[in-house]
Parts: sequence; C-alpha cells; structure tokens
Amino acid sequence: MRTLVLNAGYEPLAVVSFKRALLLVMNERATVIEKVDGQPVWGTRATYDRPAVIILTRYVRVPMSRRVPVTRRGVLRRDGYRCAYCGRAASTIDHVLPRSRGGADSWENLVACCLRCNNTKSDRTPQEMGWELRVTPRQPRGGEWTVRGTERADPVWKPYLAHAA
Repeated sequence: MRTLVLNAGYEPLAVVSFKRALLLVMNERATVIEKVDGQPVWGTRATYDRPAVIILTRYVRVPMSRRVPVTRRGVLRRDGYRCAYCGRAASTIDHVLPRSRGGADSWENLVACCLRCNNTKSDRTPQEMGWELRVTPRQPRGGEWTVRGTERADPVWKPYLAHAA
C-alpha cells in the first residue's frame, strides 16, 4: 500500500510506503489527512489509522534543480506516446545519436519512436536518413515530474493532486 505525502503547503512531495508514512505520523512529523477505512494499525501504546494521504507538519524546501532520472516510461510520457519521426503511436525509444557512435542515455538524446521507424533508422542519425524530428528532445520540467507513482494514483489522492496543480 502506498501513501501520498504532501508538503505543509499542500503540494505533493512523494509517494511512500504506508510503513514510512506511519513512521512520520508516529514521530509527529506528519498528520493523517485521509485514511483507509477499517484497517487500523495496532502499536504497543496506541492504535493508528492506516494513512492514504499525509501532510508534513513543517514545510520542506524542495530544490528546483532536482534532475529527473531518464527512464523509458518517462521518455514515452514526455513525447505523448507519439513517434518523433512519423507521429504514429510509439512503443519504443530511440537514440537520436546512436549509442554505437557515442550517443548518451540522456533526455536530450532519447525520443519516443514507433517500431517501424526504429528498425528503419537502425544505427544512423536522422540527418543521414533525411528525417526531421517532430519534437526537440529536452529534460522535462514541472511539478508533475517530481512526484513518483502518481500516474496510478488511488482515487483518494486525485483531489489533492488537482488542488496542488
């Protein structure tokens, strides 16, 4: 079970395990906003509600320069699941400058790509193929990229995510 952690200003910070969330509540660093009904956690001295959403008691400053890790799912999501070459539905990712030629696994060198274009391009550059990129690959920015696991958020969390945006 996962728990949404909100900063003191109600912006989402992270999604953590319920055990980590319960530890924050027990140490009085957070309070429970939304709980899971009918599933209390029994401690040696008290009974605690199983948290679905918690809010920190003190504001945590989040550095804006936090780099988002490069993942296949992240590249596909950034490009809207559309091929950067033809615009069809993308299911793979492609290195603009192939890895065999020193291309890095970075946000600026990876694009979403359909299987057909990926196989046709092989280990060539788009310039060698006479192709143009439909999008300019860059690192994503914004609050929605800093919260992990909210793509599959429980229905309990959705109003809090909408409020924070």
